Amino acid sequence: MLVSPLPNIRYLCGFTGSAGLLLLAEQGGVFFTDVRYDTQAREEVKGAKVVIARKALLSAIGEWVGSQGKKLRVRTIGTDAEHLTVAERKRAADALPSSVRLKDAPPLVERARMVKDADELESIRAAVKLGASLFDRALEVLRPGIKESEVAAEMEYAARRAGAEAMSFPTIIASGARSALPHGRASEHAIAAGGFVVCDFGVILGGYCSDETRAVWVGANSGVKAREARFAYDGVREAQLAAIAAVRPGVSVGDVDAAARKVLRKAGLGKYFTHSTGHGVGLEIHEAPRVAAGQKEVLKPGMVLTIEPGVYFPGKWGVRIEDMVAVTENGCDVLTPTSKDFVVV
Repeated sequence: MLVSPLPNIRYLCGFTGSAGLLLLAEQGGVFFTDVRYDTQAREEVKGAKVVIARKALLSAIGEWVGSQGKKLRVRTIGTDAEHLTVAERKRAADALPSSVRLKDAPPLVERARMVKDADELESIRAAVKLGASLFDRALEVLRPGIKESEVAAEMEYAARRAGAEAMSFPTIIASGARSALPHGRASEHAIAAGGFVVCDFGVILGGYCSDETRAVWVGANSGVKAREARFAYDGVREAQLAAIAAVRPGVSVGDVDAAARKVLRKAGLGKYFTHSTGHGVGLEIHEAPRVAAGQKEVLKPGMVLTIEPGVYFPGKWGVRIEDMVAVTENGCDVLTPTSKDFVVV
């Protein structure tokens, strides 16, 4: 099997660089990279022989397979069908001996990555703890008149100072009508009173990602507008708690999604929930399984998910609350320590 996605390569052999391919066979693994990563690969890679290629990696793999001849006894090589481009697949096929064919492989590594071991869970907990601390910084600077981008910058600077390797994704700070955009990246828009600010953020620590969302109300905590906002917020919080309560081994991810939607429908907010309830998190910010309607994947201990229902009123505001949870033997452990109380600044 030819493993091409870098997160899968890191998972299998530990390499953290930006260029490499891993060939797995019964005889063992062989990792190919270029001369830039000579020292790094020899320090990081475990369980595979390191080959420093002096040419394009796919060409080097084809040449290496051809040189092994009968010793390798390979007739078929599986590929990551969802990650290898058409052009790359053609280059690989052209580079390999004519006796070797390529075949699309199922997502074997991705399925293994869904269930985290103890060390992975420890890394994720540390990332979640660091990421959660950024919300404290957001609350320190959030006020009418400050730009969304300035709030994001303060959070990202705090993340770096605290030891984060990077952000899991570009920080989302979306205020006012922009909070109705589920993925409204931080802009030059100045935050105004009388609306929500959706803060969606995460860090990478030890290679593992965190993901958290909180919605903050800016302005007076009274009047019709504030009461409407509180109703929407309470509905989302109840939906999120219902979905978390549904997380346990043997339950399908579709049932977890349904638990959140049932609460929002009862509150008359169902049509405003326009995305899935969550997703897996690990070496990547979005991993399997997808927590969405109709999905059949069954939860197992060790899986780590986000639970993040939201409601969005175009042109007005949006609310989303997101925690990360780890599936345990008897239910789940909420990893995110941040309060879900209605916050007013």
